[in-house]
Amino acid sequence: MSLIDNERTKLTATYLNTAAGGLFTAGVIAPVVAATFGISGAAGGPSALTLVGGVAIFLGCSVGLHLLARTVLKGLNP
Repeated sequence: MSLIDNERTKLTATYLNTAAGGLFTAGVIAPVVAATFGISGAAGGPSALTLVGGVAIFLGCSVGLHLLARTVLKGLNP
């Protein structure tokens, strides 16, 4: 594997990890902060079950993308 291939692999892993961070911010941190401070676009806001379910889905997707990025990095040549 050449240096160019290594850099492409790192770029792919960086993209996946950035997407994971975006999912975490938008789907975990933002809803929790909004619920904590009572900020909601809908009348009454989402139920606690909806909030926890949505956060769990986004957290799972975020962790999945991060683990995929780590798997991609295993393809690097020392």
